Amino acid sequence: MRKATITRKTAETDITVTVGLDGTGRYDNATGVGFFDHMLDQLARHSLIDMTINASGDLHIDDHHTVEDVGIALGQALIKALGDKRGIRRYGSCILPMDDARVTAALDLSGRPYLVWDLNFPTQKIGTFDTELVREFFQALSSHGGITLHVTQGAGFNSHHIAEAAFKAVARALRDAVETDPRKADDIPSTKGTL
Repeated sequence: MRKATITRKTAETDITVTVGLDGTGRYDNATGVGFFDHMLDQLARHSLIDMTINASGDLHIDDHHTVEDVGIALGQALIKALGDKRGIRRYGSCILPMDDARVTAALDLSGRPYLVWDLNFPTQKIGTFDTELVREFFQALSSHGGITLHVTQGAGFNSHHIAEAAFKAVARALRDAVETDPRKADDIPSTKGTL
């Protein structure tokens, strides 16, 4: 089983992330940020990546450091679990509808981080959660996971639905990308011979 654990400790956060790429989508996520935990649960469930995230951070300031640093640690855990990326499908995409919202995610586990982001949240908050932190999480995941990631919105007027559609769309795209391609299970999916 392709697994990895990353621990990240700074003056602002203390985070441990464990992932299992060949899992069933089991999760145990506790960051102290309720809405974010709900989104991380969706990410695990719909990617079929087993995920345990324990984070404590300076939430008395705001949620920013915790959300961003979880993205960093999760990206690093994905890289570690993927190893040399031999046999993976590499690419994944999903158009995901959720009620009024429709979000497309397309990604490449290329080792070349790049984020294209086109989501428009009609509110600044979802409960107490700052909607701008959705982008911060995916920026950190992309940068530290070596992922080219495009997340675009086709429809939506409810901020909760837009955010959840984004996490689920990325999850489904990740599910496809990390899976082993049975036709090329021993090969690196690149003409360069490395990713």
